[in-house]
Amino acid sequence: MGRDLRDRERLRPVDLAREHGLSTQAVRNYEADGILPAAERGPQGYRAYTPRHALALRAFLALVPGHGHATATSIMEAVNRGAVEDALRLIDESHAQLLDDRRTLQAVTAALRDLEPVPQERGDLFVGPLSGKLGVRPATLRKWESAGLLRPDRDPRTGYRVYSAADVRDAKLTRQLRRGGYPLAQIAPLIEQVRSAGGVVPLESALRGWHDRLATRSRALLSGAAALDAYLADLTETTRKGSA
Repeated sequence: MGRDLRDRERLRPVDLAREHGLSTQAVRNYEADGILPAAERGPQGYRAYTPRHALALRAFLALVPGHGHATATSIMEAVNRGAVEDALRLIDESHAQLLDDRRTLQAVTAALRDLEPVPQERGDLFVGPLSGKLGVRPATLRKWESAGLLRPDRDPRTGYRVYSAADVRDAKLTRQLRRGGYPLAQIAPLIEQVRSAGGVVPLESALRGWHDRLATRSRALLSGAAALDAYLADLTETTRKGSA
């Protein structure tokens, strides 16, 4: 590999940095972290980079938006030590996570679409009428309460649970998501988002933003894959020439 590097155009750290608006120290840090392959050193100890390093830097910066800094670093480090299979596994895991996020978004969107609005003037309900309305057992409602999905008040005279309109909304949303196969642990943060948003209608706007972020991440994964493929092709070509 050393001979191949000497035969190629030499680049200074500043040459790599300028293309992306980075500092030269950032480039040196990337090399130290294994994101870039080790640079050759000149007689005076100065680093000598090549177009391969430029490809590596482009690949890393393209991977970050889709995978995050830590995973992008691990991908590049794996490639540079020759563990391409490890890098591909990390990429697959990011795609799997994206798919899981998409399925969650689809389930929440479907649940909200099927959720009947709860009129504000409707009176509070006790556990029996609510369980009958939802078609679930009272014990199920108590289980949802233990998981933090429902927060009913207590009647000061009888101690019975009293479900407000917001509780009915949360119970209906929980039922829809449970039908979609989602465990209570995953439903709890979604119910909290509904509460924080002030209801279902404001959350619909948040879901549109969530959809846009997933679409952006999906495109970023594609861009990162293309840049990494260019870097891998360069490494493969060098290996082929070296074995010829």
